[in-house]
Amino acid sequence: MRLTATYHGGTRYDITNGKHHVVTDQPVDDGGNDTGMSPVELFIGSVASCVAYFVGQFCARHHIPQDGLAVHADWEMVERPHRVGTIDITIHLPHHLPSELKERLLKVAHGCTVHQSVAMMPRVDIKLNPLAPHG
Repeated sequence: MRLTATYHGGTRYDITNGKHHVVTDQPVDDGGNDTGMSPVELFIGSVASCVAYFVGQFCARHHIPQDGLAVHADWEMVERPHRVGTIDITIHLPHHLPSELKERLLKVAHGCTVHQSVAMMPRVDIKLNPLAPHG
């Protein structure tokens, strides 16, 4: 699988994958134009939307209405190295959930693919593609 982040001036990078397109940028205070979420916001949004998807699927299987379902994500940054240190996810489900389903729903939420990818720390290899020789 592959997606591509392409420079578009300033601190803006556009991410494309097939027909999908996402703009990332930095806030004005960080030298950007705020034309899209920052990469960190996009990362947190990936975790939150993955949890929301898994919870939504759980609700559908158990005939619990999904309208009003929201997942809130709060995070804190830490240093050495500079990174996201804590992500707090809160699932807002405005409909009654029987007590016997609450623990199961939380287990499903913890199983979301993005959360598991962070929890199990994927290997990230970064390499530089050598420039083509001048001819």
